[in-house]
Amino acid sequence: MAHRASDLYGSLVFAGDVMLKRLPPDVFMNLQRTIKNGSPLDPAIANTVAGAMKDWALEHGATHYCHWFQPLTGTTAEKHDAFLSTTSDGGAIEKFSGSQLIQGEPDASSFPHGGIRDTYEARGYTAWDATSPAFIYRSGDEATLCIPTAFVSYTGEALDKKIPLLRSIQAVSAQAMRILRIFGADVGTPSGVNQIIMTLGVEQEYFLVDAELASQRPDLMICGRTLIGAPAPKGQQLEDHYFGSIPQRVMAFMADVETRLFELGVPVKTRHNEVAPGQFEIAPTFENANVAVDHQMITMSVLRETAERHGFVCLMHEKPFAGVNGSGKHNNWSLSTDTGVNLLDPRDETHTNMQFLVFLCGIIRAIDLHADLLRASIASAANDHRLGANEAPPAIMSVFLGDMLTDILDQLESGNPKKTMKGGALEMGATTLPQIPKHTSDRNRTSPFAFTGNKFEFRAVGSTAPVAWPNTVLNTIIADSLDFMATQLEKRAGKNPSQAKLEIAVKALLKEVVKSHRRVCFDGDGYSKAWHDEAAKRGLPNFRSTVEALAAFGTKKASELFAKYGVLSKRELDARHEILIEQYVKILRIESRTLQSLVRTAMIPCAMRFQAELADAVGATQACGVECPGAEAQLREVVGLVEGLRKSIALVEKAEQAVQFKGDHTKEATHYRDVLLPAMTDVRNGCDSLEKIMPADLYPLPTYAELLFSTH
Repeated sequence: MAHRASDLYGSLVFAGDVMLKRLPPDVFMNLQRTIKNGSPLDPAIANTVAGAMKDWALEHGATHYCHWFQPLTGTTAEKHDAFLSTTSDGGAIEKFSGSQLIQGEPDASSFPHGGIRDTYEARGYTAWDATSPAFIYRSGDEATLCIPTAFVSYTGEALDKKIPLLRSIQAVSAQAMRILRIFGADVGTPSGVNQIIMTLGVEQEYFLVDAELASQRPDLMICGRTLIGAPAPKGQQLEDHYFGSIPQRVMAFMADVETRLFELGVPVKTRHNEVAPGQFEIAPTFENANVAVDHQMITMSVLRETAERHGFVCLMHEKPFAGVNGSGKHNNWSLSTDTGVNLLDPRDETHTNMQFLVFLCGIIRAIDLHADLLRASIASAANDHRLGANEAPPAIMSVFLGDMLTDILDQLESGNPKKTMKGGALEMGATTLPQIPKHTSDRNRTSPFAFTGNKFEFRAVGSTAPVAWPNTVLNTIIADSLDFMATQLEKRAGKNPSQAKLEIAVKALLKEVVKSHRRVCFDGDGYSKAWHDEAAKRGLPNFRSTVEALAAFGTKKASELFAKYGVLSKRELDARHEILIEQYVKILRIESRTLQSLVRTAMIPCAMRFQAELADAVGATQACGVECPGAEAQLREVVGLVEGLRKSIALVEKAEQAVQFKGDHTKEATHYRDVLLPAMTDVRNGCDSLEKIMPADLYPLPTYAELLFSTH
């Protein structure tokens, strides 16, 4: 029987009507103040909430609960405890107290901590995040109550991705409220604006590969990407997969995913084929950012688990296959008041919407001043394979505005905006087709940070990345810029200015900001060499690798910025910098060792068999007195490729093992980037050359053609 989304949405989520029915009215209202208004959580209600949550979970078949959190591994973590507790008479009771709901205690030294904790210092805490709803996660026949939490060290320092995100949301809210107050908004009253909500919608790209084929590829199973593999005869050249008819087997998988996500309260809306064969996308509607970040982690988990049930492996690596498009996340970010007003809605007469223009120019200023931090926020070994590769934005951070807003920037720079460009209508030349409205500008898929109507789309985020971190960085740099805008307006116009005085101050400030920072705005082809040359002339940074990009987090500018807005202390930021560069090293080391094993135990032995067969054939032919120059040439080619492969894999082994930088991960990462990666590329080229001439029965791995088209 088919289910409607309305029947399923949130049925496994402790929120909304579920809480209203199960909690006393005063407790419900108290908890709602925390969830909706950001008010401090009242500990006095914890036992009541815990009891209701436990009863609800038991009714849905849950036997255990866990504090579900996002450590600095890039994944989620959970430790399951049963609801049953023993009694003094040897019996057992179902128990879940308020203290168990509010606080847990995982081992803080066994997760990445960047030096915040020593191995012998194990204590850490998880703390209930009441603003993100608890949910029941089913895995096979088991059901577990998952309680979203923050993870903090015994020292009080953040060891996760959630705490900095929540701090950054508060920072943006505080500075945006100052701007609203200047423009005369009703701020801080029961009926007025009490907080700014960061809204988020994250599109997720992924590949599906037949599980039986994937299991025969050690590189896919260990690294998430193919380390060798010649291009398939057909890839994405015909552009026929994008938005094409969804294969029946994939459709069944997608429907299953959506049903599970609806049950978990994740508001998925869009599904379609992506550009590369075997590549697909899922996208939700907009939500409160903190909840959207949690839902994004749930979505990735559901995609992977559901794929197994349908005989697939879900690949979320940024570049699983060479030669076809990789995968990313489009991070759609906006700001709204808690009364429902989108602060990035330009409205019809945009040139008169001074409040919007202040927010817009503040964001432009933020991207220009802190492009290095924004680039660093999406840096990873995997994303290095994708950025700027004619499928994703370049590593140069720039802002796309479109024709209408660009025209208004021109007017602002002159000091007196007078008009707003109109879109008009499209005539399609067939009377049976409707006349449709035409937007005031095209879209730009090559821009890392594009304005798309009433939001910004940060397109450079990698497909495996937890979006909490890039949004934390984005929020922090924008909070800094909104702080600047508010401070300048307060100085120039006063805190309660007249309309005329405010307009003069706003226009003067916007003119200065546009002149100083519009260099970061670019609406053209971000892939072109001309833009790279132009960006260099404008002085825009271009960090091509993760090693270069992550250096931004080690600067005094960065530590002062994050500390100023209470997002991260210097020690917390340094820890993240250390962890990210160490993860880069570890990923390349794992890939290198996987490649070594693959080549030594599979490729070279199979190539040697091919070489032996050729040698036998050449010898037998010549023994009959028949010349075979073509076969002799092929034998020499194979011998050369095999010997070259032996030499190149030895260089990979040497490059990986010869690193002795005494714990300096930055030097180690630089060595891996400059020496190990090129050596691995040489090995790949040798393997791919052999694959192209080896008999199919001797090649030891499923080919690209088999993998990419295994969903049909």
